Amino acid sequence: MSSPDSSRLRRRLEIAFALLAATGVAAALLISDAVVSEPAPLVERGQSDATPTAGADGERRRRARPAAPRQPGPEIAWRRSRAVGSHADGHLERGVLLPASGREWVSWDPILKRRPNREWRRWGTDRLVRTTTTVLREFGRAHPRAPRVAVGDLSRPRGGDFGPQFGSIGHSSHQNGLDVDVYYPRLDGRVRPPDGPGQVDLRLAQDLVDRFVRAGAAKVFVGPSLGLEGPAETVVPLVNHDNHLHARLALD
Repeated sequence: MSSPDSSRLRRRLEIAFALLAATGVAAALLISDAVVSEPAPLVERGQSDATPTAGADGERRRRARPAAPRQPGPEIAWRRSRAVGSHADGHLERGVLLPASGREWVSWDPILKRRPNREWRRWGTDRLVRTTTTVLREFGRAHPRAPRVAVGDLSRPRGGDFGPQFGSIGHSSHQNGLDVDVYYPRLDGRVRPPDGPGQVDLRLAQDLVDRFVRAGAAKVFVGPSLGLEGPAETVVPLVNHDNHLHARLALD
């Protein structure tokens, strides 16, 4: 038989263990609340995922996330070029390569009939490349719904003969880095040369002609079947140009 003193001692120990157990449970609950975060709300399709912030008046406002920056255009290795001789009998020194594509244009290979155009067909003077990219950039801004413009041949890396041995009928000019072929936009919006005059978007084609004239082109050769207009001394109808214009800069 146990004594009264031992019974009291046992009772006190049971109470102490019960208090310790209760304290441990409470501590675990506090730790759990501290580390478990509230799940992020689901964002439905079409909802903004802007970040909510508190305004000065205490009301909740939503701050729109900044738009992602537009991708930069292609880098061009600019250098001072020199066109030597004439457009039909000359060569190119320190030419500049027109990139295969840009935000407003793509290059088109007239021989392989695909894009991009081969690198060795895309060289010009710095003045020609700058004029071409500027015209196409402004054209793209004026017609944001228009397709990108297809750009054909400029000159070879060092200029010189660009005749039939380089494909098809070749070029009688394009020898000193001051000539560029630009295909007319198509009515169906496809980014490739028109197959005939009936596929040309004449409104956009006329705007391209006008922009090259304003940019200082010495000549803009156009298809005789299209009715494109401009100053008679500059805009000249020429056979084999019903699917592209041929812009030519003057010698320095």
